[in-house]
Amino acid sequence: MHTYPTQAVILAGGQGSRLRPYTDDRPKPMVEIPGTGTPIIGHQLSWLAAEGVTDAVVSCGHLAEVLQEWLEAAVLPLRVTTVVETEPLGRGGGLKYAAERLPDADQPWYATNGDIWTRFSLREMAAFHAERDATATLALARPRIPWGAVETDAFGHITDFIESPPSPYLINAGVYVFSPSFTKLLPDRGDHERTTFPRLARERRLAGYPLPHGAYWRAIDTAKDLTEAARELGSHGG
Repeated sequence: MHTYPTQAVILAGGQGSRLRPYTDDRPKPMVEIPGTGTPIIGHQLSWLAAEGVTDAVVSCGHLAEVLQEWLEAAVLPLRVTTVVETEPLGRGGGLKYAAERLPDADQPWYATNGDIWTRFSLREMAAFHAERDATATLALARPRIPWGAVETDAFGHITDFIESPPSPYLINAGVYVFSPSFTKLLPDRGDHERTTFPRLARERRLAGYPLPHGAYWRAIDTAKDLTEAARELGSHGG
């Protein structure tokens, strides 16, 4: 029987410059999904709580006080602590700084980027991580290419047009399961995606969990993502 993680880090410190003007007065995770009345981070916290998480550490940066004020005023389904970097530590350093505030250093933990809006079973991902005895597991998404694709035959004739086909490549979906030992492998400053992850991959200690077919996943990066998320919400009924 696996013990599923009950603690998580949310990385909510990004500038969100491509989401302006929404992010002129609030950090990216505080941007509301139209039609829900709830910011992205609110959706994330309820998802984590539903998956058995009792403690979350939110790493704040850009306009941290806006996020902290919302967290203080909101009725939250789990315990939330916030940390603010006093100096820029980079993605890896920021993750380590937040992880050091988790309540139980001897237990595994989840992490998610603050701009990801998704629903899938974190417990299944944690079981996948444990079965492979991985140090870190990344959720993998297959996004749709934003352009129409063209298929050709060997002779150079166009045979088909495909609107927004799925990418042939899987991408890092911004949701993670980490073993307790992972925290010590993070850099104090710098980017773990250029250091820690490639090293673990070479040692076959990094696993990739493909999101289940049909799972909802979206990175909220631009205003277009917001409107599409709202449209999908309407068709999914939440």
